[in-house]
Amino acid sequence: VVAEIQKKIREAFEVFDRESNKTVDARDIGCIVRSLGCFPSEAELQGLLAKVEEEESDGFIHLEKFLPVMTKVLLDKSYWPIPEDVLLHAFEALDENKCGYITKEDLVKYLTEE
Repeated sequence: VVAEIQKKIREAFEVFDRESNKTVDARDIGCIVRSLGCFPSEAELQGLLAKVEEEESDGFIHLEKFLPVMTKVLLDKSYWPIPEDVLLHAFEALDENKCGYITKEDLVKYLTEE
């Protein structure tokens, strides 16, 4: 189970590791954590960042610091996922035509432009 969780964490981390040097911009940690199904508050996210940042912070998070902390978060289920009804309400707000779906193009537009 731990190996599987760590594999998921590495894969999510690598999406944001633009230099392929096992580091990510600290500003991307929220996206990584959320992509793993965790939705901490901003204060909780800052606490998580404090645990994984180097003492002399250079604005980057290293995988070897992030991996054990995030593994514990996932194993302990520290942050509950967003309830299904909240997600459904969000998609209904985007479904302007009330047809029960949104197009890929609209989703991309909403996520990148609006």
